[in-house]
Amino acid sequence: MPTVEKVARTDAGLASELRVSVMRLRRRLANERDPANELSMNAMAVLGALYRNGDLSVGELAGHERVQPPSMTRTVSCLADDGYVVRGSHPTDRRQVVVSLTDLGRETLLADRRRRDQWLAQRLRELTPDERAALRAAAPILERLATS
Repeated sequence: MPTVEKVARTDAGLASELRVSVMRLRRRLANERDPANELSMNAMAVLGALYRNGDLSVGELAGHERVQPPSMTRTVSCLADDGYVVRGSHPTDRRQVVVSLTDLGRETLLADRRRRDQWLAQRLRELTPDERAALRAAAPILERLATS
């Protein structure tokens, strides 16, 4: 069986290995969520977008999460019904709805992030200094790939 290092020598091999590894890491991080949190990963992504960007319209949220506005409207409605977000009027366009994070939404997001960050920090401590340096160098590149 070929090693990761051998397969990743080509761009196609690197793409395959990165896809598999990133998806496995995503699943592991999803498994490390706060057990009290019953929100879907999609709902958590909406809370995260609001935390990073402040109040956003439903259309802006849909754009951030790369989903259709009707799907985002359903997600926002569920989050609003459960008290994680509130909907308000847009300051200049009454046709638009602005979504804001509530204290419950912020607390839920931060508790979930803390737990997953603790798990990942522990795994990182098990790596060598050179391996951690390689990940530090790769982090902005991975972010650029994820957002392009």
